[in-house]
Amino acid sequence: MHRNWDWPEWAMIGGCALVAAAVVWWAIFGITLPGGTELLCLVSWTGKCASATAAASVAGIWLPYEPLAFWLGVAVFLVGAIARPLAFVAAVDTLNEKIGVVCNWLVLLACIVSGGNAMIRYAYDQSSNAWLEVQWYMFAVIVMFGAAYTLKRNEHVRVDLLYMTLGRRGQLWIDILGTLVFLLPTCIILAWLSWPFFMQSFNVYEHSSNAGGLLRWPIKLVLPVGFLLVALQGISEIIKRVAFLNGVPVESLEAHYERPTQ
Repeated sequence: MHRNWDWPEWAMIGGCALVAAAVVWWAIFGITLPGGTELLCLVSWTGKCASATAAASVAGIWLPYEPLAFWLGVAVFLVGAIARPLAFVAAVDTLNEKIGVVCNWLVLLACIVSGGNAMIRYAYDQSSNAWLEVQWYMFAVIVMFGAAYTLKRNEHVRVDLLYMTLGRRGQLWIDILGTLVFLLPTCIILAWLSWPFFMQSFNVYEHSSNAGGLLRWPIKLVLPVGFLLVALQGISEIIKRVAFLNGVPVESLEAHYERPTQ
């Protein structure tokens, strides 16, 4: 069935496209100048970023990056999300559900690679560090990208002292406060701190120190992206719980929790 999207949904799509274009533009431009790849220059015009832009103009580099592109995309996206918060929820939930499906298949693929590598090593005395490292890479993707999907399903293990003794509304309030006070600040800080870790690796085109190993920088990008996905899902969960508490039916709300079997 064809779906007619309203302007808030188109605003969110357009905002995401602008932000993505700004990030790509910044990444391409940033590698042309010393210090221009710092994350701060994605959003700021001042300090080292101003010096980098001035140096680009002097050097005649085409299309120096403009942080206004990033902020315009953020503003357009926020307008759409505020006007239609449940549409934002649906978009984030769908994104993380699709990623969750990929992570599920990666579990099987990691098992196949691990088993196949072991069989070949013992049967034919043939192996490679690349096969070992690709298992670690898949495990990293499963953990970091699967965390947001697990949050969406409300299946993260809790250290439960009061939660199970409260009623439905009390549990929802604990979810909201816990997400606002702990989850979102932690994800934002860790994403911010892990970005330079990735950029340092990307700038030197880092490879594994093991013979025949893989590139290092692509897997380091998993850290900030993974934390960003969890933060987005956290915002989605807050919106769903606030809507439910205000009497708005939310089909995608998965707030039921059971203790893991001991």
